[in-house]
Amino acid sequence: MGNNRFFTALQRKLIQFAAFGFTNSHIGNYAGGKLYTGKFKNFCTPGLNCYSCPAAGFSCPIGSLQTVLGTPGRNISLYVTGIILAFGVLFGRFICGFLCPFGLFQELIHKIPVPKPKRRLPKWSKYIKYVLLVAFVIIGPLLTKGIGAGNPTFCEYICPAGTLEAGIPMLLTHPELQTVIGELFSLKIIILIIVVVLSILYYRFFCKVLCPLGAIYGLLNKVSILHLEVDKASCVSCGRCAKVCQMDVDVTQNPNSAECIRCGCCVNECPKDAIKITFKAQ
Repeated sequence: MGNNRFFTALQRKLIQFAAFGFTNSHIGNYAGGKLYTGKFKNFCTPGLNCYSCPAAGFSCPIGSLQTVLGTPGRNISLYVTGIILAFGVLFGRFICGFLCPFGLFQELIHKIPVPKPKRRLPKWSKYIKYVLLVAFVIIGPLLTKGIGAGNPTFCEYICPAGTLEAGIPMLLTHPELQTVIGELFSLKIIILIIVVVLSILYYRFFCKVLCPLGAIYGLLNKVSILHLEVDKASCVSCGRCAKVCQMDVDVTQNPNSAECIRCGCCVNECPKDAIKITFKAQ
């Protein structure tokens, strides 16, 4: 291998845990099922992390976007859209690879030692997250805009991160809620179980197939200031970068694929230093 290195696997994991701790700094709230509602909840975290998680110190960008879209008398919030676009233009899906708590959760459970499928997920499955982004994050709240505060439809009907981080902890600490569990929450539990099982079998299944925030950041990968470059003159087409990539990306063909989470595995694997992650305007 060459001398060009990005973060090692251990360094990346430490950054992920640090980001998780920073995003969820109110761990003590789990005991009483309380929510932090201080001034920092007015700010969005870069990654997917439920607002209603007892430990959460910030808002979820997807939840915030749905809220402003579905609130009567309010247009698209310049702050919410601006912060999501700013994160995406600066970092792209680096946020998914380093700063997202639910991404870390998926990586950890994927290490459970069970036989993994040899076949990759079908190529068409990666487009599902774009359908969910349009249908549940944008259109859903807009359609219910005139009904109260509207429905954050992705959060309400699908989001497994919210079910895991908020729904289950609140249910365990508030027995009165257990008497009003309906079919909707049962459906969300089923969705969470499916995501957990498939994330054990397939690396970051939710990120690849279902995450609308990953869809937004993925669309910005090609223009993000932090991006991946391949030196075609140095590349010897050994295929080691594609083999090591768990997001199923061939960086020599598409260095800024919408699926790339900038984990740096391909950079560290390249024997000719032909791949690098750089931070500069394109």
